[in-house]
Amino acid sequence: MNYADIKRVDVANGLGVRVSLFVSGCTHHCKECFNPETWDFDYGKPFGEEQIQEILSLLDKPQIKGLSLLGGEPFEPQNQAAVLELARRVRKHLPGKDIWCYSGYLFEPLAAGQVGEHSRELLEQLDILVDGPFVLELKDLGLRFRGSSNQRIIDVPASLKAGEVVPWREQE
Repeated sequence: MNYADIKRVDVANGLGVRVSLFVSGCTHHCKECFNPETWDFDYGKPFGEEQIQEILSLLDKPQIKGLSLLGGEPFEPQNQAAVLELARRVRKHLPGKDIWCYSGYLFEPLAAGQVGEHSRELLEQLDILVDGPFVLELKDLGLRFRGSSNQRIIDVPASLKAGEVVPWREQE
């Protein structure tokens, strides 16, 4: 897998101050995507152990709430193994950090394991999934943490337990 960027400090792609990994490769090709250069699976640099260690080090600070996974598309079948390895390492070494993921795929086929070999396993590592493709005609600048009104912010553990989508509700 290649990656486009690692943002050391990100406040736009999830709750609190975060570290964000932008993976390369996406087949959704949403109209007016904010990151079309990441559609190319060969864009950026190879992702490996050095980048995992960098992300773990960046996350291991009290002011950092968690990790956000974006793209490109983290759930593209050819990206899943590398993203899953990163998520597992974060869970093992920094269990207090949350993991958000943005995907053009919907929760239901991901939960059913219908998108690549590791979609269910990867989903099980997440706290929050923002699902659904960006739809230009449904663009809404007033929405928090998403670009169009079709996209859902999902509490993944509660949804997996319930067997249906449970919307995320921010703790007050």
